[in-house]
Amino acid sequence: MKNIEHIGIAVNDFSAANGLYYKLLGQEPYKTEVVESEQVSTSFFRIGDSKIELLEALNDDSPIAKYLEKHGEGIHHIAFAVEDILAEMERLKKEGFRLLSDMPKPGADNKLVCFVHPKSANGVLIELCQEIK
Repeated sequence: MKNIEHIGIAVNDFSAANGLYYKLLGQEPYKTEVVESEQVSTSFFRIGDSKIELLEALNDDSPIAKYLEKHGEGIHHIAFAVEDILAEMERLKKEGFRLLSDMPKPGADNKLVCFVHPKSANGVLIELCQEIK
């Protein structure tokens, strides 16, 4: 793992959250997009070498909607940048971590992503992300 790539924050109201983080950080998000595979709208704010990702559910069946229903708004995941996501997935499996998918999938911000189950990471959802080149 190279570094913390971003921190994902689940929100109920995308527009209000973007406005709040604009006021907090003094800048507009540099990118917003819909990630159909995760049924989520996202926006990204750059802070130095790291990023904040806001996540809003596209529908009531999305993983973010289920998270919000159970936990409310707040930190959803911590994402780590990796050079080789397949090798890192294999390494983590050998170390006993439970992955939420067998293969990485396209995520936001031009990344391939895979998640580590929170039960195998002290209650924290971990995202691995590799830049698509």
